[in-house]
Amino acid sequence: MKDLRLPQGYKPLLSIYETQRAIDLGNRLFADKLAGALRLHRVSAPLFVPVSSGLNDDLNGVERAVTFDVNGVEGDAAVVHSLAKWKRYALKRYQFHPGEGLYTNMNAIRRDEELDSLHSAYVDQWDWEKIITREERNVEYLKQTVCAIVSALFETQSFLRTVFPQLNVLPQVSTDIAFVTAQELEDLFPEKAPKEREDAFVKDHPTTFLMGIGGTLKSGRPHDGRAPDYDDWDLNGDLLVWDSVGQRSFEVSSMGIRVDEESLARQLKLAGCEDRRELPFHNMLLKGELPLTMGGGIGQSRVSMLLLGKAHIGEVQSSLWDEANLQAARAAGITLL
Repeated sequence: MKDLRLPQGYKPLLSIYETQRAIDLGNRLFADKLAGALRLHRVSAPLFVPVSSGLNDDLNGVERAVTFDVNGVEGDAAVVHSLAKWKRYALKRYQFHPGEGLYTNMNAIRRDEELDSLHSAYVDQWDWEKIITREERNVEYLKQTVCAIVSALFETQSFLRTVFPQLNVLPQVSTDIAFVTAQELEDLFPEKAPKEREDAFVKDHPTTFLMGIGGTLKSGRPHDGRAPDYDDWDLNGDLLVWDSVGQRSFEVSSMGIRVDEESLARQLKLAGCEDRRELPFHNMLLKGELPLTMGGGIGQSRVSMLLLGKAHIGEVQSSLWDEANLQAARAAGITLL
């Protein structure tokens, strides 16, 4: 189990009924703010994709997708882990133009997730992707996009505080973003584990964008695992915030500029996954048949936890929980949905 810390003396700021209202209002408002800031259009997205397509997100490469057969359809389908690859393919199919993008309400099942107060087998997030030019494949454009997302969070929180004044006791989302690379973080805290480094840094920098995740650091290990075939490991990152309720950092978004032909080939080789070159998605990308894009996922439940001051992700989403989570929640007086 990763992290089942529940604060002593915790009392939710909103009733269950108010929580449901606030989740609905916050989700609708944030989606509008995000779409406006990044020029995104909402589209429908699949819950499952063909296993043979190579479109599913492989996450760290060890998680098992939920697979099943569909009557009359050849081959198995897999419930998505995320839509990182599907979105890029959709931008081509839907004939989007540079500077425009799409977003969708993505629902996924991650059966191998370690269940705790931040992690659930059920994933709900805003998955977004937009077409960029080759000139925009740089760190500065990545940082500009991060700033736009944080501004949307800030504006959403500000509005929720006017509707639910109880929320004013929570710290305001900081728009003063600290940008730091995974290597810089390792250099600052060489004796700490990656999550401990994040906690130590984000406590003093409550809105942090941690860049360069997936590649091997000087220690010989990556900060965290990343599939080799969607983010460019030199142009990606995690948006981390300080959770004042749980006194910890947590990730609200993983995002990045996506691989082009060169970085895909390099990362597949580094990861020992060159057999993927022949999958339809990868083959199209290596031939330059897919647009250059950037994108990410923003956790809906994580955002609700942050903006509503919740201690357990089960307070803002319905899922299945193991006995340890159920007992800890009961002991803390927390109602899981």
